[in-house]
Amino acid sequence: MNKSVIEQCGDQLYKALRTGKQIKPLTEEYPDISIDDAYQISLHLNKLRLADGEKIIGKKIGVTSKAVMNMLKVDQPDFGFLTDKMVFSQGEDVIISDQLIQPKAEGEIAFILKSDLVGPGITAADVLAATDFVMPAIEVVDSRIKDWKIKIQDTVADNASCGVFILGDTAVDPRDIDLTTCGMVVEKNGSIISTGAGAAALNSPVNCVAWLANTLGSYGIALKAGEVIMSGSLVPLEPVVAGDSMVVSVGGMGSVSARFV
Repeated sequence: MNKSVIEQCGDQLYKALRTGKQIKPLTEEYPDISIDDAYQISLHLNKLRLADGEKIIGKKIGVTSKAVMNMLKVDQPDFGFLTDKMVFSQGEDVIISDQLIQPKAEGEIAFILKSDLVGPGITAADVLAATDFVMPAIEVVDSRIKDWKIKIQDTVADNASCGVFILGDTAVDPRDIDLTTCGMVVEKNGSIISTGAGAAALNSPVNCVAWLANTLGSYGIALKAGEVIMSGSLVPLEPVVAGDSMVVSVGGMGSVSARFV
């Protein structure tokens, strides 16, 4: 794709983001779009968001579990950028009714870095050494693509279908917990709807962060000290609407809750 088409696609996604209007899949209009094209579209989309005053505060990997891959019919993870306009804290009302189009929530483990991770060549040991602490988190993904009919190129272009995310209030040293076997329980409106474990995401959330560092490193992008890194869902996606509540508990790590409005 040439630069003008890349910018046109990014403009379409930005308009959809701001107006709440869905667009048809980019892969339908441009069947030959590559992952690299999609990444360049994502960069343009985020450039427009930054011009609006948003600030990058982290990165995310998505579509890490088989459950989510199967649900969205994609066969590899995606990646995107987190901004300060996306983050909510434990106990805050999480605004989705007038910001998101077709939201789905998932439980994750967030990594807060104390030093940079610059791929390629990042290992799981490097990730643990660079992590200040981990905490339970909820990500609410959203797609500007009509009816979630996405291929991997569509979601990468759409900033990995980022919506908003909620961080817990308990910080845990990642060396004090087995991130492969730790269990996750998700409750929605008081009922348990799903369970999972760290191994659901590329066998460990640590592997997810390494994958993200190495993948973004190939584009010259680092995971930076102080950033929030969302490491991917351990459970299936769950549609949410205003009025719903959700609690995600992780063994040895506490819980995070959200009220959606």
